Amino acid sequence: MAIERREFLKTILASTFLASSSNFYPVSGIKNNTTKITILHTNDTHSQIEPFPPGTRNAGLGGVARRATFVRQIRNENPNTLLLDGGDSFQGTPYFNFYHGELEIKSMSAIGYDVITLGNHDFDDGVESLVKALEHAKFDIVSVNYNVENSPLKNFVKPYVIRNLSGIKIGLLGLGINFDGLVTKDKHIGVSWENPIEPAKKAVKELRDVHKVDLVIALSHLGYRYENEPDRPSDVNIAKTIPDIDFIVGGHTHTFMKEPEVIKHGNGKETLIFQVGFGGINVGRVDFVFSEQKLVSWQGAIFNVEGEQISQTWSAKVNNG
Repeated sequence: MAIERREFLKTILASTFLASSSNFYPVSGIKNNTTKITILHTNDTHSQIEPFPPGTRNAGLGGVARRATFVRQIRNENPNTLLLDGGDSFQGTPYFNFYHGELEIKSMSAIGYDVITLGNHDFDDGVESLVKALEHAKFDIVSVNYNVENSPLKNFVKPYVIRNLSGIKIGLLGLGINFDGLVTKDKHIGVSWENPIEPAKKAVKELRDVHKVDLVIALSHLGYRYENEPDRPSDVNIAKTIPDIDFIVGGHTHTFMKEPEVIKHGNGKETLIFQVGFGGINVGRVDFVFSEQKLVSWQGAIFNVEGEQISQTWSAKVNNG
């Protein structure tokens, strides 16, 4: 007998808190007069509600239940934690075809996402369907370069948001990919794309100069880099152009990076770029350490959703310029 849609949603969402894990991120050397901000991030989860099925390349990996437990454990360790996503929550399994994004958004809300941006596949069922799904969102959606003023998305999408964690102000903006060749016009009615460089510069300047944020994070669905199209908007181009972005949470290219790329700027500052593949297989983690509102160091690693660290730990002291 088929399970009623409402009951199925309740069942799958309840299961997001049943998985267990005992591993925690190794953190050492944090002094009493410092504040640690933990950033957890995913990208391109593509409707992968359950672990990948047997017989597939990623069999047994991923799953929102285990991700939820891992996130909860990290938040128990450090309440100053934000969970972010670089776009493309939709499309890839029958769950999207049947629930049209509602299950994905409800799952992300249950897991406790704080801020996400939109990817091209999030428009696959059209703007009206996207809006209907986002009505269930308990998180913010950001994009500086998707003009949504002429669509119902204007009530859901902001250029940027600011979060204050223990006195550390964090500005988060979103960067969306060009619709051309990816999203047909009938699927983004009322939403237009603008090259993200200038809108991002404006947003970052406002965040730094007006709002006096201590950390700037861009949630990007532009793609990591394009070797054959060096001028195409990408995470690397954004990082090189806008030195006041501290961290770019990447998406779109499904890149399984082994470590962040660090773009060094002439003023001594650095921009980290990182993304963790696709399908919710892994979660990225970066801890930013502040002393008196100044960023002094960072460290990070990649984890699978069972909480196992699957990369080396990266760390660096920060030159504030």
